[in-house]
Amino acid sequence: MTRFLEVVRRDLRLALRQGSDSVMVVTFFVLTVVLFPFGIGPEANVLERVSAGVLMVTALLASMLSLDRLFQADYEDGSLELLVLTPAPLGMVVAAKMLAHWLTTGLPLMIAAPVLAVLLHMHADGFVILLAAMALGTPILSLIGGIGAALVLGARRGGVLLSLLILPLYVPVLIFGVGAIDAAVQGMSAKPHLLILAGILTGALVLAPWASAAALRQALE
Repeated sequence: MTRFLEVVRRDLRLALRQGSDSVMVVTFFVLTVVLFPFGIGPEANVLERVSAGVLMVTALLASMLSLDRLFQADYEDGSLELLVLTPAPLGMVVAAKMLAHWLTTGLPLMIAAPVLAVLLHMHADGFVILLAAMALGTPILSLIGGIGAALVLGARRGGVLLSLLILPLYVPVLIFGVGAIDAAVQGMSAKPHLLILAGILTGALVLAPWASAAALRQALE
């Protein structure tokens, strides 16, 4: 755990020192959501009906903006090879980097989402479920995105290839996240949708770090 926390602290320090990735992700999220009322009109009923989908889709797209940099910077300066050679299991190192990525991108998105939900006139019953869906969904995005980032490491046009690889895998998060919010707004139980998201998150926590570690070893050979 000491090595795990050291890697998390290292990545957080680098992210805070640069700051561009986190700011870019949150700015894209805010600006995209703000543009929707201008595009579809200011009618509260219309905005309320599409609010869940708009928030989840834009959060999904925003989280992808910094994924190609998850391992790329360490790959370019040689730090990644040193991390591979450390006594700590590579899967644990990758999990630490994914956690740092979520803390600098997914967590800010989760904090900004309720504020933007007010702008989209989301029903009050959906706010708690929105936070729950974001809390379960955004870590999944970082975990699955980490696999894609490892697979395209060192490839030309890696950002485009990364999008093609992981977007289909993001669809269940989108479906069940929006479904949970819509169910709460309509007075139905959101528990089944959230349980499915929790199951996906559990599977991703177990499998994603080791799959990413295998892809990184392949990229470094």
